[in-house]
Amino acid sequence: MLLDADDSQLVLVDYQIRLMPVIFEHEVVVANALRLARMARIMEVPVWGTAQNPDKLGQNLPELQAAIDSAGGKTMAKMHFSAAAEGLVEWLRPPVRKAPSGGNARSLPKHMQKPPEPEEEGRSMIVIAGCEAHVCLMQTALELLEEEFDVWVVTDACSSRSERDRDAAFDRLAGNGAELVTTEMVAFEWARSCEHPAFREMLALVK
Repeated sequence: MLLDADDSQLVLVDYQIRLMPVIFEHEVVVANALRLARMARIMEVPVWGTAQNPDKLGQNLPELQAAIDSAGGKTMAKMHFSAAAEGLVEWLRPPVRKAPSGGNARSLPKHMQKPPEPEEEGRSMIVIAGCEAHVCLMQTALELLEEEFDVWVVTDACSSRSERDRDAAFDRLAGNGAELVTTEMVAFEWARSCEHPAFREMLALVK
């Protein structure tokens, strides 16, 4: 099973000003989060951000927030550790289109009735990364799995204050059905071919 850019959404969890300096390998993690946001913009993948209790932890890092904004995304301020508990699912899954009201069309003979429009399914593949991996990232990802999304955790764009907590989160996520990937995996699977019109631009981000 490969990632499909046309069926993907990107969620970037809590890369905040007062949190990131204490995160293990934070410079690498932030660099990869920026790559993901820029790749999503190139591939027209929707981007969403979150910020945990921003009054205490600050907003997301300015360069990352700028990348989210540049991709046309928006950011959720939250107090729950899981963004799913604050309405992220509604952002990721658009409301089902209602059938048109009124009985006139139904009164026509069947061969004259228009077939119903297919329901909009939305994008089911959630590519997610963030901090802390064992708290907000993990709780959000687990709840998205419960909501029957396909969840892909970008391991080199996630971390915690300790390496042990980060790795425990990855073990638990994999055990519950999340796919563990890297930033380069996402890039090459979204592009699929060296003939993709955006391939060179994507390649420049990961090399």
